[in-house]
Amino acid sequence: MSFHPQQIAGKNAEKTKLHNRRVVLGYLWGRSAGRAEIARASGLSTQTVSNLVAELEAEGLVVPAGRRASARGQPPVLYAFNPSGAAAFGFEVRPDTLTMVLTDIGGRALTSRQIRLTQTDPATVLAQMAALAQDATAQTKTTRILGAGLVIPGPFGVEGLSVAGATALPGWDPAKIPAMAQAALGLPVHIDKDATAAALAEGMGGAAQGLSSYAFLYFGSGLGLGVVVQDHPLRGAFGNAGEVGHVIIHPGGLPCDCGNSGCLEQYVSRVSVQRHLIARGHLPPDTTGTDATLIRLLAAQDPDLLVWLGIAAEALSRAIGMLENLFDPQCTLLGGALPDALIDQLIARLSLPPGSVARRADRSRPRVARGTSGRLTAALGAAALVIHDIVTPRLEAHKHNSAPPDTLRMETPQCP
Repeated sequence: MSFHPQQIAGKNAEKTKLHNRRVVLGYLWGRSAGRAEIARASGLSTQTVSNLVAELEAEGLVVPAGRRASARGQPPVLYAFNPSGAAAFGFEVRPDTLTMVLTDIGGRALTSRQIRLTQTDPATVLAQMAALAQDATAQTKTTRILGAGLVIPGPFGVEGLSVAGATALPGWDPAKIPAMAQAALGLPVHIDKDATAAALAEGMGGAAQGLSSYAFLYFGSGLGLGVVVQDHPLRGAFGNAGEVGHVIIHPGGLPCDCGNSGCLEQYVSRVSVQRHLIARGHLPPDTTGTDATLIRLLAAQDPDLLVWLGIAAEALSRAIGMLENLFDPQCTLLGGALPDALIDQLIARLSLPPGSVARRADRSRPRVARGTSGRLTAALGAAALVIHDIVTPRLEAHKHNSAPPDTLRMETPQCP
């Protein structure tokens, strides 16, 4: 993984010790360095760096990595970030599914589990999360867990959208859920939108490695968007940037639970393909067996599924053209809770508009590609929120009445 957190100069005051730890760990992500080099790069004193490195080594977060040859004197000891030094949980909650992943702090999945939800009230789901976490800890014999990330569909706190339709999770107030989840899990909890976290996962270990600016269209229940620009995720004033599913793509088109007509996710989303296949008798009303049915129908080139693919590709082509001109991404990625084979077929049917800033002669990647993190994308991104908390320095934010809840003020991850 080629993830390099931005370096922010540390301070020697005791009250900034946690910040300074992040500075040191961030510098050692993806590289090895001696204490003098870290001090020069961070602005910290050599003694402060020595104390921090000793502490981090005792905790298992950094490890000696040999010595660097020098022209004279004793070669300095090098230190490196230890990806196996601790672990983090990632949870994704969708209206029908709970996904859990336990990763090391390098982002590598140690174990995962997905269960179907019949009840989505917070108390029930949080109890299931706690049970999954207990089982995973026992199975992997992991003892040092730094925290948990939790991602849910957006938008947050928006009248008419946050509790509307099949993609919503009523009762999941992002201002209250982290404290409830922390009580259930006994761990610090970070919360974010599923699409934003999914984009971060692709940057850490997926198809967006090596990209600094990209868009990720995430198929959860609906359709979400995570945008990373110059290594920083866009979250917006209230944590709701990327609600592309409710962009009107066909004025006067299919009605949406949000109150609009012609929203994008009515034409291209997991919910839309399920609804299409239920209407044609391929799925029961409870949508059980969706993935197996999609794979079977795709292999048979079923006409009903091909009709949906055509409709979805037409709507998605318009949306991607808009995203390209708005955000100028190096690539737009698609992934999430649809079978890879179906996403590949959707991409193959795109008719991208020629009038786009993405049409460049020097392009080294396709305009659109499938993500590679698979169905765990958002859950892996949730765990990444914890990882970023320990390696990304941050400055104190000024509070403002219009700011999103404190639980949404995540550290700014630096994707490759």
